[in-house]
Amino acid sequence: MVVRRDGRPRERGVTMSGGVRPNPVRWLWYVYGGRLPERHREWVLHDVTCRTWALRHIARVFVQVSPGLLVLLLPGPLWITAMCVVGGLLMSLLYSTSSMVESCETRLVKHGYPLGTGRATRAERQTAEDAEAWQRYIERYRS
Repeated sequence: MVVRRDGRPRERGVTMSGGVRPNPVRWLWYVYGGRLPERHREWVLHDVTCRTWALRHIARVFVQVSPGLLVLLLPGPLWITAMCVVGGLLMSLLYSTSSMVESCETRLVKHGYPLGTGRATRAERQTAEDAEAWQRYIERYRS
């Protein structure tokens, strides 16, 4: 059984922040830009502001470009089509990571959050982590 941070048991499909995870079909809809129902709103905020938000974004990019692997089925030398797929994947990663913050903000706005919520939430968390790290530094090296 999975337990929350406060010691209470956690229900299946519910994140630590309280949002309900979408099922795989709805998650695919979300990956390709669809809007999830209202009950997934907190999960979307968690998805784009948690500690691993950048890795989650890159995972969504890989899922988005995965249909491009069908190019490997085209006739011709495999090395040429494989290089085309690798080049397309690298270009999609380049463009998606360059607009990662804006893309996440757009997802939040689409789900009813005001513009800037993701950036502010991540900055708030980072400030708290920096304060904790500073406190650990003071306790260890300045005592």
